[in-house]
Amino acid sequence: MIVGLGGLGVPAMLAAARGGVRRLGLVDPDPVELSNLARQVIYREDDIGRLKVDAAAERLARLAPALEIERFPLAIDATNASGTIGRFGFVVDATDSPAVKFLINDVCVAARIPFIYGGVLGMTGQAMSVVPGHTACLRCLFESPPDEADIASCRDAGIIGPVAGAIGFIQGAEAARWARGEALRFAGSIITYDGARGPRSRTAAVLARDGCICGAWKAANAIAAIQRLTGTP
Repeated sequence: MIVGLGGLGVPAMLAAARGGVRRLGLVDPDPVELSNLARQVIYREDDIGRLKVDAAAERLARLAPALEIERFPLAIDATNASGTIGRFGFVVDATDSPAVKFLINDVCVAARIPFIYGGVLGMTGQAMSVVPGHTACLRCLFESPPDEADIASCRDAGIIGPVAGAIGFIQGAEAARWARGEALRFAGSIITYDGARGPRSRTAAVLARDGCICGAWKAANAIAAIQRLTGTP
């Protein structure tokens, strides 16, 4: 399932489909606007005013005729998140709302559904896969969403289309790995892409936070205890 069909969601959707995903859920409440066309490359001028889920599904069906596509023209919130997300085995967080990002995190952690977080600010983007109960989650990094002043500041900074495209591609490729039964490349680590310096990227391990709702710290402590008892690295 891809939540958000904008600068992150469109490249994630294309990468997932090309990577072998056979069933995709597309979630977005918004219509296509003129301002979307510059960086959300799947949409065309004649899509303006149409729901993004409809325009995206039609383009995707032509690119991957065998793909099963489900459309959800809604905004994920506390009333529908569990029922909608629970229909899928992997979630791509491609929304631009911090509150929704944390909601996706909490629902996926509770339901033990793996997902990949993605975010872009200006020339910088990040992505991190979460396997609930095994790896750190979004709340291990940030205990709660930012306040309104910080959110407003981020909106003012905006995002750069190619950076969003790079992070979205990483998210879609990770979804495809999960669909193929392969190990997630960014489970337990976060990749940061810096478009202002080269560009370049770096990957860093993310440790589970003691007492976080995801419970991954318990698994990490258990593994460490076994290693101490057995003398294994």
